[in-house]
Amino acid sequence: MKDYYEILGVSRDSTEEEIKKAYRRLAFQYHPDRNPGNKEAEEKFKEINEAYEVLSDPEKRRRYERYGTVSDVGTVFDFGFRRSFDEIFSDLFGEFFGRREGGTRKGEDLRYSLEIEFEEAIFGTEKEIEIPKIVVCPSCNGARIEPGFQPVRCEHCKGRGQVRFTQGFFTINRTCEYCGGEGYIIKDPCKTCRGKGYVRGKKRVTVRVPPGVDTGSRLKIKGEGFKGPEDRYAGDLYVVIKVKDHPLFEREGDDIVLKADVHFPILCLGGEISVPTIDGKEVRLDIPPGTKPGHLFRLKGLGVPKSNGYGRGDQVVVINVAIPNELTERQRELLLELAREFGLGDVKAKGFREKFREFFEWK
Repeated sequence: MKDYYEILGVSRDSTEEEIKKAYRRLAFQYHPDRNPGNKEAEEKFKEINEAYEVLSDPEKRRRYERYGTVSDVGTVFDFGFRRSFDEIFSDLFGEFFGRREGGTRKGEDLRYSLEIEFEEAIFGTEKEIEIPKIVVCPSCNGARIEPGFQPVRCEHCKGRGQVRFTQGFFTINRTCEYCGGEGYIIKDPCKTCRGKGYVRGKKRVTVRVPPGVDTGSRLKIKGEGFKGPEDRYAGDLYVVIKVKDHPLFEREGDDIVLKADVHFPILCLGGEISVPTIDGKEVRLDIPPGTKPGHLFRLKGLGVPKSNGYGRGDQVVVINVAIPNELTERQRELLLELAREFGLGDVKAKGFREKFREFFEWK
């Protein structure tokens, strides 16, 4: 059992926000783009993502804390967009071998939950998925009879499939209730499909995910749903998208948001920083003197492709102040001197980090 709390460096009673902050910090540190060719960092990055995937989901976190594992992390398939597979199977192939009355013209729709990476949602991708299908029985080839045996003519209707019913002046032909209108009875049903002629199978389908999808987006693949023996058309397959969180970026509509930690001398004096983009390249950003935490910079055309196919949103860079965890004696002296210059009084009365934050949020 992996200790996901230890991996992220948080306590077991940490809040969702604390877990998210720890994840971002570690993911940024071990991201493959920042550690090219470093296999150890790559494995660490995967481990961090695995831990966050569990602890950021309340249900998965509860199951992990209770059982020490998460059995259903990953893609989930739901057969039966309107009803379950067992209900469909029961309706289509009951205990009787006759035809089902009132057969539908179109089969049931299917639903598949597909989880993709943040970058794949932005730029689009192709995924091959495996879905259950009803296929012709390979043993009897759909005949429903055990190989080597023959059906028996129905003696009730004499093989016609219909019986004549007379009432008064009227004579009506109706479907034989013994053979279901087929004219014969199967006394030796196929053992593989139990006389149904169909069995469960699987099929691989390629899903083309267009650029710009988001969690909850639904892709329709016509004709890849369920098709029973009496359905004239197959149903449709609906692929519901779930986008994984990114260690650096967040999405707001067509914009991509990045929170950048900038050291206080640059905020005070101005300077230049390098920020990553979803395209995989870094962009130089000029920080004017006196820039305050929370200031927004907008990088045009580096966001999410628009749904209408024309252009992209922007990348929004939110400035945060980078507060060091530890200081050298020389750095502490300089900060104390700077605090006195600003007339902040004795900063020793409070913890350094608290006073430091007050100082740089001061206007």
